[in-house]
Amino acid sequence: MTVRPAPTHLDGPRLAPASGRPARQLIVILHGYGADGADLIDLGRAWQGQFPDAAFVAPDAPETLPFEAVGGRQWFALSERSPDEYRLGSEAARPALDRFLDAELAALSLDGGALALVGFSQGAMMAFQCGLRRKAPPAALVAFSGLLPGAARLEAIGTESPVLIVHGSDDDVVPAYHAEAADQALTQAGVVSSLHLLSGLGHSIDERGMVLGGRFLERAFA
Repeated sequence: MTVRPAPTHLDGPRLAPASGRPARQLIVILHGYGADGADLIDLGRAWQGQFPDAAFVAPDAPETLPFEAVGGRQWFALSERSPDEYRLGSEAARPALDRFLDAELAALSLDGGALALVGFSQGAMMAFQCGLRRKAPPAALVAFSGLLPGAARLEAIGTESPVLIVHGSDDDVVPAYHAEAADQALTQAGVVSSLHLLSGLGHSIDERGMVLGGRFLERAFA
């Protein structure tokens, strides 16, 4: 398995604070495999009423998919879909995301505690991989329909960021046992983790998930 370093520059759709005032929070939304930032920026629009002073950004992942006809982007390649591939791929993609987060925070004159990372599927893997290891812990991490890469290597993370895990019980892409395993591993590592398994939901985010995520971020920023 060959893991390529990710390109260094990321960009994607943004939403300025609805209040018109300078941003007090930054909510970064990380899309899944085969999508792009435009696929999830509407999540920010749904939350703007709750966070009028938040800036939202949904960066496009650094790589195009190897299947040109399919379109979309990837944070790292998924060929084997094995634990080693998830860990090594997310580790290789992390530096570019870290630099992007640092630059976005600096542009808004915010510190790391004003940041929240929200990820879906492969984006949730990146939220875990990057967010748990930031020098300045984010205010919160939210993982929709994802898994925790490198679950056996959490001894030194030392993060204070609370984590929300939301997963569909009927997810046939990333089965729900991955959410339960992530919650258990994070709890054992001393992370405050909250797990919600949503009945009848597949590999997606529904109204229940948006409400849970919005309320969780409200508590974290408060």
